[in-house]
Amino acid sequence: MTTKNYHQALIDRIETPVTQSNVMAGSIKTAYLSSGSGQPIILLHGAGAGAVTWYPSIGAISEHFHVIAPDIVGYGESDKPEASYDRTYFSKWLKHFMLAVNIPKAHIIGLSQGGAIALQFALDNPEMIDKLVLVDAGALGARPSFASILGMLWLNSFPSSLANRFYSRFILFDPKNRDSNHAHYSVQVIKSKGGKNAFRLGRGAAVSAMSENSLRQIVKDTLIVWGENDQLFPVEYGEAASKIFPYARLVRIHNAGHLPLMDQPEAFNSALLEFLTENRKVEEENRPNKALHRTSR
Repeated sequence: MTTKNYHQALIDRIETPVTQSNVMAGSIKTAYLSSGSGQPIILLHGAGAGAVTWYPSIGAISEHFHVIAPDIVGYGESDKPEASYDRTYFSKWLKHFMLAVNIPKAHIIGLSQGGAIALQFALDNPEMIDKLVLVDAGALGARPSFASILGMLWLNSFPSSLANRFYSRFILFDPKNRDSNHAHYSVQVIKSKGGKNAFRLGRGAAVSAMSENSLRQIVKDTLIVWGENDQLFPVEYGEAASKIFPYARLVRIHNAGHLPLMDQPEAFNSALLEFLTENRKVEEENRPNKALHRTSR
C-alpha cells in the first residue's frame, strides 16, 4: 500500500461520511477531516500519524457534533516546516486553523501531545474554548520510561515496521487493538519530506511540564480521560492533574494504554459523549480541588 492507501483505509474505517479538505492556517497548508453537524468539536491527535488517529471515535462523536480533525502542523498530510514545534508554536497554528475554517469557539479534545497543545491554547485563547477534554495528555509532568524513550527515538530516527512494533507496546494495552493501517501510516508520515522535523526540532518541548499555577488558570469545564495501563504517561499524573484544575473530573479506562480510544473505543466514546452532551453547571461543592473520579470498564 502507498501512504495514501493507508490513510484512506483508516478513513474507510469511520462508519460515517467524512470530508477531506485543506485550508491555509496562516502560512501552513493544513489538511483536515470533517463530519457531522451542530456544535463544533476540534480533535487534536498526538505526536504521530495525523487526524486519522481518531478513526475509532469520529463516527460516534459526529452523531451529535460537527467534528473537525486537523492534521496538526508537522504531521499527516499537512505542511512540515522547519520550526520550533513548542507549545506556543502549535497554539498559534491552532488559532489560525480555527479562524481559517470559521470556527470562533469549540469543544477541544486533545490526545497526548494534542492535550498539551489544548492546554496552551486554553491559556492563550480561553474565549475560543467551550469544554476541554484531555486524553492521556502531555505537559502534566509525566516522564516516560527509558525504554519508551528508546522506542520513540528509534521510531522517529529510523522509522520501520520493527521500530513501530517495539514502540506499540508502550502506547497500547494490546497492540492488536490498533488497525495495522495506522501503524503503517505512522511510519510513512515520518519517512515523508519533513516528517522528522516535529520530533527533531521540537525535542519534547511541547509536552514539557506546565506549572501548577498555569494549570489552575484553566477554568474550563474539563474532562481528563486516562488509560489505566498507560506505560508512557502513567495514570497517576492524570489523577494529580484532576485535583489541580479548578473544574475537572477524571475517568479511568480499564484495560487501556496511552491510546484508550483504540484499546477500548466503546468505553472511551461513551465517556466523551456523556461529558460533552450534558448541560452541566458545576456545583460549588464540586469546584476547586474536588474532582470527580470514575473508572470505565
